Amino acid sequence: MSKVILETNFEDLKLFKRGKVRDIYDLGDYYLLISSDRISAFDVIMNEGIPNKGEVLNKISEFWFDFTKDIIDNHVVSSDVNKYPRECQKYKSELEGRSMLVKKAELVPLECIVRGYITGSGLKEYQKTGSVCGIKLPEGLVESQKLPEPIFTPSTKAEIGDHDENITEERAIDIVGKETYEFVKNAALAIYLKASEYAYEKGIILADTKMEFGFYDGKIIIIDELLTPDSSRFWIKDKYQVGKSQESYDKQYVRDYLLSIDFNKQPPAPPLPQDVIENTSDKYKEALLQLTGQKV
Repeated sequence: MSKVILETNFEDLKLFKRGKVRDIYDLGDYYLLISSDRISAFDVIMNEGIPNKGEVLNKISEFWFDFTKDIIDNHVVSSDVNKYPRECQKYKSELEGRSMLVKKAELVPLECIVRGYITGSGLKEYQKTGSVCGIKLPEGLVESQKLPEPIFTPSTKAEIGDHDENITEERAIDIVGKETYEFVKNAALAIYLKASEYAYEKGIILADTKMEFGFYDGKIIIIDELLTPDSSRFWIKDKYQVGKSQESYDKQYVRDYLLSIDFNKQPPAPPLPQDVIENTSDKYKEALLQLTGQKV
């Protein structure tokens, strides 16, 4: 098992931002995006890392960015450390397999969520109102049921420690404008449809996913990560049963543990037991293998 990297401190590079999972350095012409082994649940960063998680996220994102490039351009410049600027080379051992050189895009300030199945916060909202983000859904839907068609349900982008908030189409248009909204909605739905069909053939149900977009050279591209176990629910197709929560290849395993100990969803994070850490690592690696045939 590889060394767990919770954060990077590259003194010769300019740290731009540390997110829940990624460390971002500003290299002038590009950003250097590093996927750490940090894991967050309920918007709280856990104290322990998940072995190999950063490498899995990097490889899965890389795969999907390439898979969807016929739909929309993405921010990837290279993930080959040998092609990074010279000042990165001394950090090669930490960058290998878990980093990308990416274009510097200006963020579209929406979390772009596509849901193909009803679960999570969408299910809670539906049970109260019969709709999700203002979208009316058929009556009588139950936990994990497939929706008649995928829906686009944006949310606000919260700062670390705060919770994203589901919003209506009208509010999203107020934030980013109608033209940008329509573009990211259509792109996100097209990506979800193509990716979910592929994943289904590989034994994974892509229940929902969260995407981010940005402006680069006057057009909108897809950025950050794409269709990873961190940003999506990956259910095990062979074990899928309507009406209950599903076995999955994502961080739901960590969420379920935290719910079992009545975690209040506020920092500080409780310690994760070793078996939860190891099982979560295995689930991430299994997702990579199922989708891409690759191992870490």
